[in-house]
Amino acid sequence: MDRDTRLKRLGFRAWHRGTKEADLLVGGFFDRHAQSWSDEEIGWYERLMDEQDVDIMAWAIGSATVPAEIDGPMMQAMRRLDYIATAR
Repeated sequence: MDRDTRLKRLGFRAWHRGTKEADLLVGGFFDRHAQSWSDEEIGWYERLMDEQDVDIMAWAIGSATVPAEIDGPMMQAMRRLDYIATAR
């Protein structure tokens, strides 16, 4: 699958998580950063999208320990929470 198709698919998944809170967190992060991601970073985000929203949110706000396979620079960027808009 080419890069544009992967990003379009991820964008849809990021903004259709099931709750508004998860949409803002996951979708906001995607919107702010996705265009600059490498193929490896896109792969990380694809793996993240397979995780449960409650886990992603807990990792992002620091109320749960991030698993080693998820932790790293991308999760650190997500934990900054500087990308969440108040309305979409």
